[in-house]
Amino acid sequence: MKITENTLECRKLNKETIINCGNSVEHEIHRNGQSDSRMIEKDNINTNKPAEGMLERILSKDNMNKAYLKVKRNKGAGGVDKMEIDELLEYLKTHREEILTSLLKGNYKPYPVRRVEIPKENGKTRKLGIPTLTDRVIQQAILQVLSPIYEKKFSERSYGFRPNRGCHDALKKCQEYANQGYWYVIDMDLEKFFDTVNQSMLMEILSRTIKDNRVLSLIQKFLNAGIMDKGMFIKNEVGIPQGGPISPLLANIMLNELDQELDKWGYRFVRYADDILIFTKSKRAGHRQYQRVSKIIEGKLKLRINKEKTIICNLNKIKYLGYAFYRTKGKCRFRVHPKSISKLKDKLRVVTGRSNGMSIEGRKLKLNQIIRGWVQYFKLADMKSILQPIDEWLRRRIRMITWKRWKKIRTKFGNLQKLGVEKGKAWQWANTRKSYWHTANSWILATTLNNDRFEKQGYLSFLKYYLEVRV
Repeated sequence: MKITENTLECRKLNKETIINCGNSVEHEIHRNGQSDSRMIEKDNINTNKPAEGMLERILSKDNMNKAYLKVKRNKGAGGVDKMEIDELLEYLKTHREEILTSLLKGNYKPYPVRRVEIPKENGKTRKLGIPTLTDRVIQQAILQVLSPIYEKKFSERSYGFRPNRGCHDALKKCQEYANQGYWYVIDMDLEKFFDTVNQSMLMEILSRTIKDNRVLSLIQKFLNAGIMDKGMFIKNEVGIPQGGPISPLLANIMLNELDQELDKWGYRFVRYADDILIFTKSKRAGHRQYQRVSKIIEGKLKLRINKEKTIICNLNKIKYLGYAFYRTKGKCRFRVHPKSISKLKDKLRVVTGRSNGMSIEGRKLKLNQIIRGWVQYFKLADMKSILQPIDEWLRRRIRMITWKRWKKIRTKFGNLQKLGVEKGKAWQWANTRKSYWHTANSWILATTLNNDRFEKQGYLSFLKYYLEVRV
């Protein structure tokens, strides 16, 4: 574990940032058939607080055990203290009483989050704030208690980051509205939503449900923990740092205020996180509803609407969750948006690059993972016609890699003969000066490194896998 000046002596200054994890945590770790030493041997702290308090429920042994195991399964990078996932258990065992006491007394101080920027499709970056592993466990414990409470309050038309709900459910709801005749949509774009959430407004909303002030204070501390960016500390008094377990829940709690208004007005809408579609039967009705909704978003919730990206148009002109929509025989159907296909090809190019250093088995494993994940996500779409050319393009790239890997003329000559090519033709093609990409499309490789051979070697086909999982 590395310690640098950038940690601001985080370990030393924040010893109270440890968590109560119960007796049964490490059932999943075994050595020689025996489970690892338990994280907590006993629970002997007298909190002098009522057992039914929300903070006590958050700090209960069972809840903390589940939180620790969840964070461990998710793995992920460490925070500003440089702690790695394999160090977390021992650290929690050692400092358990200190963190429990500090949480109960209200003097717990979270670490600043570590700033990480990930690229977006439009060339810009999304800023994430990665909490330390210890802070992630605490946030996960809070999430596990608050989530069931707020689930009862959330709208049926909200689908993002909720149990037993997902993108496919949101898309099917869009299809349902379209089939009812609501073919116009307000595609609402909230400008930098996570970065602009009014914290005072959020805390006021939370206080309506959470009556334990200690929990409210703890959440406020996480919101105001600050950001470490390239060794510089940045204070944050606005927004919800993306990257922590509790961030999606807080976002849903904030936007649930909008959901409740839309439900009350009888509007037909679908919301996945901050991606909002409101369905209408005409463009004129869309403009009228937009004016009403914008007053709630910008007036009541103090958020900003990106007016350049917010559009009111026919459903078949938008991209939503990677999908596009079209109408046939009066019914709404799904297709894959062209940008999603382009993004897939970019990913495949990286894996099938001629000089990425991947092994044959490693590349095959990665390609199969991409194919399974992509097809499972887009299986609602009608895409049989687009998968055939994608398969052909991918096979050509694999042939190109194989041809380059053979390198020497003698190797190419010998391998072509093994694949059944007549000696003269094998020697002729082994000496070709055509490019790798050109040769990959030649009959000599198309007939020797054919699709049947790829299938026997374990490569998945987009089209065949799609036909297996199509719903």
